[in-house]
Amino acid sequence: MSQIDRRAFLAAAGAAAAVPLSARAQEPGGGWVSKASLPWAVQEIYCAVSNGRIVTAGGLRRPARVTEIEDRTGVYDPATDAWSEGPRLPSPRHHPMVVTCGGALMFVGGYGRSDAGDWTAMTDAWMADGEAMTAVAPLPTPLSESVGVDLGGRAHLVTGRRPLGAANGQWNDQSDVANHWAYDRDADRWEVLRPAPMARNSAAGAVLDGALWVAGGRTVTGGGTGRLDRYDPAADRWDTLAPIPPSPATGQQVGGGLAMAAVGGKLVAFGGEWFAPGGGGVFAETWIYELAADRWDAGPPMRTPRHGLAAAAVDGVVYAIAGGEVVSGGRAGGVVEACEFRV
Repeated sequence: MSQIDRRAFLAAAGAAAAVPLSARAQEPGGGWVSKASLPWAVQEIYCAVSNGRIVTAGGLRRPARVTEIEDRTGVYDPATDAWSEGPRLPSPRHHPMVVTCGGALMFVGGYGRSDAGDWTAMTDAWMADGEAMTAVAPLPTPLSESVGVDLGGRAHLVTGRRPLGAANGQWNDQSDVANHWAYDRDADRWEVLRPAPMARNSAAGAVLDGALWVAGGRTVTGGGTGRLDRYDPAADRWDTLAPIPPSPATGQQVGGGLAMAAVGGKLVAFGGEWFAPGGGGVFAETWIYELAADRWDAGPPMRTPRHGLAAAAVDGVVYAIAGGEVVSGGRAGGVVEACEFRV
């Protein structure tokens, strides 16, 4: 694995998040195809697109039932189908949000390791600054397993999990939330916005048609949900639309740990996991949302079913990056697949 040129990383960090997409994507052109794998196996990751490159950071893996938390930053160039490594996070994190904000790359929250445990929810927020990460205003409260997007030049975080009380170190110390915050880079502060209609974790998000979309997710007590909520920033209003259907193959509800990207006027959601007595499983399904019809249609399934994966769209191509290949944390991978949408 080659070390990324620092100037290239800085250029990616400083460029606008908007990437040209195909204006009129129709059906996928031939289904998912394999691309260069992330050089290390990891799951529970997110990513952002800047200057045509996809950037992901942190995550976890559990070889021999030991939790290893990652601090590496991966940078994928779709033009060359190659991965490089960027500056490392100041400390290891899994489930950290990766989002652009005012043209800069931002890494927010997630879980770290402390004396209390490997699921210590964090408030840290860092901006990419050359070869280093510069600390900016921390989150108002710890937050992990959230949805993060760049909407109108501000980083929005919505839903996720945060500590129930004083305890903060184990997964069960955390509770599902509907919180909605936006970071103003110029003022270096977080603003509280209208919360999501439903508290949940491990949902997926994207920006489409000037709105923030949150799909899927799960609750600890209720399991997966296919719920689709849309936030209109001009009206400061949430609307609920058609949910993602259950999996035809398993009958289980697609929800927690899925990923989603916006491409050509559509939302494309895929992956995720479900739990059941004695086990559970991982989804391969792809679902495509038609705004005008308020309907989800089945798309081509991924070659490798996964959860806790990252999603991005560049020039009409949707990428599914790394993730867990079995339910829960048993086997992380570095598989990358891409699905092109024809104009």
